Order: sequence, then C-alpha cells, then structure tokens
Amino acid sequence: MDENTNVVDKGGFLWGLLGCCIPIVGLILFLVWKDTKPKTAKAAGIGALVCVVLAVIYYIIMFVIIGAAALG
Repeated sequence: MDENTNVVDKGGFLWGLLGCCIPIVGLILFLVWKDTKPKTAKAAGIGALVCVVLAVIYYIIMFVIIGAAALG
C-alpha cells in the first residue's frame, strides 16, 4: 500500500464485538489489517481472543460441575 494513502484507523468497539461474536472473522480481520490498520486489527483480534478464552473457561467449569455430579 502506498504510504501517502490516508487510512482511517480508529479501532472501534464494534470490530471487537464482531470478533467476539464470530472469532474466526476476528482472527481473519486481525491478520488482514495488522499492517494497514493496527488499532482496528487489535480490536478485532482481542474480541476473538476474549471469546476463545471465555469458551475455554466455560468448558472447564462445565467439566468440573458434571464431574462433581457424577461422583456425588
């Protein structure tokens, strides 16, 4: 991309929300925009990462609850 091109890069909560709702889209947007729009890429990437971490925590908690119920 030409360095003289003005690219608007405000980041944005909605890109993070999109990344959280659809993590694969957030990852793809992060990889595509990491050089041209670093703030927006970071927002989308963090949204995707938050979703994945929350899913892992959810599955761990469910595993513990179901395991405790099976033993009790």
